[in-house]
Amino acid sequence: MKVWLNGKFVPAQEAKVSLFDSGFQHGVGVFSSMCAKHGRVFRLMSHMERLKASAVELGALEVLRIEPLADAVEMTLAQNNMTEARVRMTVTAGDLKMLKSPGVEGEPARNDPTIAIVVQPPTPYPQEIFERGVRVRIADARVNPHDPFAGHKTLWYWPRLAELQLAAAAGCSEALFFTINNRVSCGAVSNIFVVRNGRLITPWARGESNAGIAAPVLPGVTRGAVIECAQERGISVERADLTIDDILGADEIFLTNSSWGVLPVVGVEKKSIANGVVGEISQRLRDDYLQLVESETLSASSESSEESSSDE
Repeated sequence: MKVWLNGKFVPAQEAKVSLFDSGFQHGVGVFSSMCAKHGRVFRLMSHMERLKASAVELGALEVLRIEPLADAVEMTLAQNNMTEARVRMTVTAGDLKMLKSPGVEGEPARNDPTIAIVVQPPTPYPQEIFERGVRVRIADARVNPHDPFAGHKTLWYWPRLAELQLAAAAGCSEALFFTINNRVSCGAVSNIFVVRNGRLITPWARGESNAGIAAPVLPGVTRGAVIECAQERGISVERADLTIDDILGADEIFLTNSSWGVLPVVGVEKKSIANGVVGEISQRLRDDYLQLVESETLSASSESSEESSSDE
C-alpha cells in the first residue's frame, strides 16, 4: 500500500511523521473519513470543505487549498488500484510553532502542515446488523455545547474510543453522547436520527441556525445526504433539541456515518425501541442512500473515463 504524505507517494511502512509534529505531540489536527466506490469518493468536496473550515476556524492553519488535495485523494486510489475503499485524510499543524514568538514584522509564525492520505479496503460489516439492527449505550462522558472544538472532527478522539470500548463490553455497537444539559448530541462516530409519527428528527449540527446557540454536533456528509433522501421521499425533516424521552419513545432510530451509511438502532442498552425491530423508514432511507452513493460515484467515474478518452 502506498500513502500520500506531504505531496509524495511512499510505501506505508516508510511513511513517517516527525516526533515534534503537533498532531503527535498535542493532537493539533483534523481528519475526515470518506467512502469510495468506482474509484471515486462520495461527495469528496463536501468532506474537503468541512475539513478546511475546521482547520482554519480552530487555528491549526491559516489557509488550506483543497482542490489539489481532492486530486491527491483520487490519485491515491489509483496508485493503490482501489475502486472501493475507506479513505482517510489527516491534516495537522506540522511541527509545533503555534506558541512561538511572532515572525518578521510582527506576523505570526506560519505552520507547514503535515497532510496524509490513506486508502484501505472498506470495513466489512455483517449484513445482519442492518437487517436486525443494533443496540447503543449511553456514554458516561458529556459534551459541552460551549466547547469551540465540539462539532469538529479533531485528532482528540480518545474519549470517543474509550466510550466505544465500554459500549462493546456491554454488547452495544455505538455510544450515544448527551450534552451537559442532557440533550442528545451524537454517537461516538456517528450522527443520530429519530423517527416519530412519520417525521425525521435530528439534533442541530454545527453551522445550522439554532437561535444563536452553538451546536456541538458534526455536520456529517452522510447525514446531509440522508436528509436529502428523506426530502426526496416527502418525509418531513426537523432539527430539534432531543431528550432521553425522545430517544426511548421513538418509533425508529438510526445512525449515519461514511463507513456504514445508515445503521438501524433497535435498542438503547436494555430498553427496546418500539417493537425492537428495524423500522420501515430506516430501511428505505438506507436503500436510498446506497443507491445515491452508487449513482453519484458511478457517474463521476464515467465522466472521468470519458475525459481521459477525449484527451487521448
